Amino acid sequence: MSAENERVFTQVFAVAGAIIERDGKFLLVKEHHPGHRAHGRWNQPAGWIDVGERPADAVVREVREETGLLFTPTHLLGIYSLVKENEGRVDTPRVRRHSLKLIFFGTASGDAEGFLMNEISETKWFSPEEIYAMNGTMLRDMDIKKEIRDYLSGKRYSLDIISHTTQK
Repeated sequence: MSAENERVFTQVFAVAGAIIERDGKFLLVKEHHPGHRAHGRWNQPAGWIDVGERPADAVVREVREETGLLFTPTHLLGIYSLVKENEGRVDTPRVRRHSLKLIFFGTASGDAEGFLMNEISETKWFSPEEIYAMNGTMLRDMDIKKEIRDYLSGKRYSLDIISHTTQK
């Protein structure tokens, strides 16, 4: 196994993210990571699943941290396999990452104002057309466009499709 493909077992390489829609618009967060290639780009509320954490709990936590909203997942939209060739800090060599994104949707209450300012600089509601028009300098992950299309087409899976087991 090459060093590039070395396995690391201290982190789950899966992301839990949310599609949050109100009145035909979708909530995105602006990444605040100075020095990182994602800085200043729009993303859905999302983040790494912690080791041992249930994916549905991870999306609730991430939405709360990044938007201030209380999110209750009702469905899994899908699992998206994303390979990114240009991850990492701008002052280091580019890193290739391959993550699985578990994208949920559900209900959200509250105002999208109470976010972690060390990670997010802004939240904003966008129409599908505005999101579809974004390029790679504006949108962190281009697969968000597909996720919005999947959501609008009615794609959904029951949450019980996800099985979580802790084995001792």
